[in-house]
Amino acid sequence: MTMKQLPRRIFLKQIAASSGALAVAAVLLVAEIMLTSGGSEEGSVSNPYLSVKGAAGLLALLIGGCIAAPIMEEFVVRGFMFRGWSQSFLGPIGAIVLTSALWAMNHTQYDWVGRFWIFIFGLALGHFRWRSNSTWLTVMVHSTINTFFFFMMGPYT
Repeated sequence: MTMKQLPRRIFLKQIAASSGALAVAAVLLVAEIMLTSGGSEEGSVSNPYLSVKGAAGLLALLIGGCIAAPIMEEFVVRGFMFRGWSQSFLGPIGAIVLTSALWAMNHTQYDWVGRFWIFIFGLALGHFRWRSNSTWLTVMVHSTINTFFFFMMGPYT
């Protein structure tokens, strides 16, 4: 697969869109860090994902978080949104940045530092989607990462 060189005008639009999305994410990240830097008592907030209430709950969490969620998220974000936006004035790079930012902001169960790493992971998934032209590749990578973290988070109760 060879890459065509983009006209300068389109390239500058992609850089502007990407920079704008990164700037918004950076401002939100800094604001969240400043708002939550007061700290809380250690142990006051427990991780709700570690309380699954038995084997059936553990299996439901595994299927939901490691199979169903990656399929749904990837087909919506990198299937539907990426495909449409990559064919717009944003181009593939702008679409990767925008879908990664939206995907990270959708993960409200994490703090802003966690969302930042989800954004970085989204950039990698977007690159895989763009280069392979396959949403199934991103589903498999996303599912693998979720499964890895699922087993690393334990112990479950």
